[in-house]
Amino acid sequence: MSQSSLGRAGLPRWLIERVWGLEHAFERARASGKAEDDTRLRIFFVLILFGVGFVALAFGATRAALFPDAAHVGGAGAPLGASRTDLVDRNGMLLAADLLHYGLYIDPREIWDQAETRRGLKAALPSLDMNRLERALRGNRRIFVAGALTPEARNRVHRLGLPGVTFEPEQRRVYPLGTTAAHFIGFSDAGGEGLSGAEAALNEGIRGAARSGAPVPLSIDLRVQGALEDELYKAIHEFRPVGAVGLVTDIQTGEILALSSWPVFDPNAPGKSSVYAQTNRAAASVFEMGSTFKAFTVAIGLDAGVATPETTFDAREPYKLGYRTIHDYHAARKILTLVEVFQHSSNIGTARLGQAVGPERMGHYFDALGLTKAAKVELIENARPLTPRVWNDDAVASTSFGHGINVSPLALARAMGAIHNGGRMIPLTIHKLEPGTKVDGPRVMSERTSLQMLSIMRANVTGGSGKSADIPGLSVGGKTGTGEKYDPAIRRYNGAKQVSSFAAVFPTWGGVDTKRYFVLILLDEPKGTARSAGYSTGGWVAAPAVGRVIERIAPFVDVQRRADVGQAVPVLPPTVEDLGEAR
Repeated sequence: MSQSSLGRAGLPRWLIERVWGLEHAFERARASGKAEDDTRLRIFFVLILFGVGFVALAFGATRAALFPDAAHVGGAGAPLGASRTDLVDRNGMLLAADLLHYGLYIDPREIWDQAETRRGLKAALPSLDMNRLERALRGNRRIFVAGALTPEARNRVHRLGLPGVTFEPEQRRVYPLGTTAAHFIGFSDAGGEGLSGAEAALNEGIRGAARSGAPVPLSIDLRVQGALEDELYKAIHEFRPVGAVGLVTDIQTGEILALSSWPVFDPNAPGKSSVYAQTNRAAASVFEMGSTFKAFTVAIGLDAGVATPETTFDAREPYKLGYRTIHDYHAARKILTLVEVFQHSSNIGTARLGQAVGPERMGHYFDALGLTKAAKVELIENARPLTPRVWNDDAVASTSFGHGINVSPLALARAMGAIHNGGRMIPLTIHKLEPGTKVDGPRVMSERTSLQMLSIMRANVTGGSGKSADIPGLSVGGKTGTGEKYDPAIRRYNGAKQVSSFAAVFPTWGGVDTKRYFVLILLDEPKGTARSAGYSTGGWVAAPAVGRVIERIAPFVDVQRRADVGQAVPVLPPTVEDLGEAR
């Protein structure tokens, strides 16, 4: 409005003119000597003002009654749409959403009957904190009493018609699946900031997408997640570990299709769980992964040209290296080919291979495989590994079979992907990628090495320590891992405390571009059972669970069963002892 259209008092000129016109009418009535006309005009004017006021109040009351939340739209504390957009899985299934809830407030100055208010609220809201209610009733100002009330709970209280009891709308993040994929999804705080998992990793994108209302699709598949969690929990129930991890990744794209960490927590009420339960063990914990590392050592030996699948290694006697002597868990006591070293999970043969590679090349390959740094993934819970300070002969011997180096399961998964996808080191991701997306990365190994490793991994399942993970028609390859944990109380490794795992890839058929998937089950300090003959090693506690996971998820990832095909490397008959397994 221009300055010329405003009067000196800042009021619209037309309003000033109407008021002065009315005043002139009063003056004319007095000048004519007819006081009754002046009185009628004034009464008529007052009636008009009251009438307009009552109409406005009636309109406002009706609108507030019919649309109780409309008055808040656009206000300072109004929920202008969701502050965080929905999270969905790769198939559009809901994982997290902002829903309208209400905060309950009490103003004791407006309450007529405290006893009635107390009884009504207790009946309508059985979980209400009565101590907080009492403090509010004894106060002298309006105070917050309870939050996160659902619309149904609000309506129960509203129907009581209690004076002094009011509500304020508030957004609340809801996780409809509860503990399912909790560590992957994460949670946010009351202010709408992501604190863990995808909620924290993609915080800005989730908040930005709220303006358009478009959901953010994540990489996980709830069908795969459900199968992984179910089989992991069965293993947990049987072998009673202190912690556990399950992973499924797409080797060609790096997408994390399922991630489970145990113990679990409910992201709807994270404060009720301990920090231990909230820890994402797949990303934020590091472990000595034991013999799963033999897959890397064998791949490095092949790629460096110091060995072929037929190269032999003397495992007839323990291997003496400086001050230490390396033994095999189940000694074969014979000369083994490289494939047999892998099938028997021979520490002796693997250490000899590592020495042939040498410290400098071994350190270079470990760097290239991402085993000396935190896994490349969006999650903020991403632990750095514990690695040898110096790459010498002793470090090579230890790390060749997974000792003396602690990595996260995600770092293991990424490196396993590289040795099975044609040698490309690609990042892991929690984003859903469009179908057909080609993901590239630096080459760390040759395609030939990758194809050889697929055959060797398969040979270990058909005739080595991974037999219990074999699923007919799905060409599963894999490697067991059992690492003893260092015990500070006794200042040495404790054989009674193990990290037992099985790392698998399927299918092993086809070329380097074939769609393949990595599956890991890890149990931290499992306990042997009668069914496992007292053993708690990876072949007993983890490999069977991995096999069941693969059998269940194959239809979801479109891997069809086919007749088993021959291997490119020699395969041993199943000679591993029935009551034990190589580590």
